[in-house]
Amino acid sequence: MVIDFHTHIFPDKIAGATISALSKSANIPPHSNGMKSGLLESMEKNGIDISVNLPVLTKATQFDSIFRFGKGINEENKTQGRLICFCGMHPDIEDYKKSLNEIKAAGFLGIKIHPDYQGTFFDDQRYINILRIAKELDLITVTHAGLDGAFIGQEIKCTPKRVLCLLDKLGGYDKLVLAHLGGNELYQEAYDLLAGESVYFDTSYVLPFLTQAQFEKMVQRHGVDKILFATDSPWQDQGEMVKILKSYNLGREAEDKILYQNAKKLLKI
Repeated sequence: MVIDFHTHIFPDKIAGATISALSKSANIPPHSNGMKSGLLESMEKNGIDISVNLPVLTKATQFDSIFRFGKGINEENKTQGRLICFCGMHPDIEDYKKSLNEIKAAGFLGIKIHPDYQGTFFDDQRYINILRIAKELDLITVTHAGLDGAFIGQEIKCTPKRVLCLLDKLGGYDKLVLAHLGGNELYQEAYDLLAGESVYFDTSYVLPFLTQAQFEKMVQRHGVDKILFATDSPWQDQGEMVKILKSYNLGREAEDKILYQNAKKLLKI
């Protein structure tokens, strides 16, 4: 079994323009059309059993439309069982408690935030407020961590130091998922400061850029039980990422934990 914990799809009517704009800003070619149909096609081709869609709100006013889109996918998932959608949150949502309670009541398992696209540092009080309620509601939170290719030259909004600051103020948060192995392009800092903390790392958009030794070193220190396979599809090819992970010959037990067992436990599947 394979669960991809970090993918992105968009409503069909905006997918083409959105993928084109994102591809241009980050200088990354897409590997699918950015729609549900494209992700399902990729999953079928590459042996992916379940994908988690992580929508990003660039404005607080997008909450209602993203909520409806994700709820619809999750309703379909009750019968099809292939896609799980989280709901995006934004630090400018004034009544964040109401929004988070609506997310919980609608059956979402978690939320996604992106400090760079939301122009907010990860340890900002608004994120602390949101994540405190998310923690109380037993929701998973996935955050982009480290450099984003669309914001090169700007100060990185989610660094390992800022993650530690937020965790200290929350008293820990064991359902926090740090994308890109704790910090894209900040691997040494993530290794030094975050490896071993009671949070999850996902593997989205990192496997081709690390050596096997670097990856194994991080897994050993952080703990294989807290690593989630993820691709950032459509920005990476799902099948190629599975091949890279399996080429490391981590052993069947470790490989299965990363590819699906840890995700099943976190998602309560």
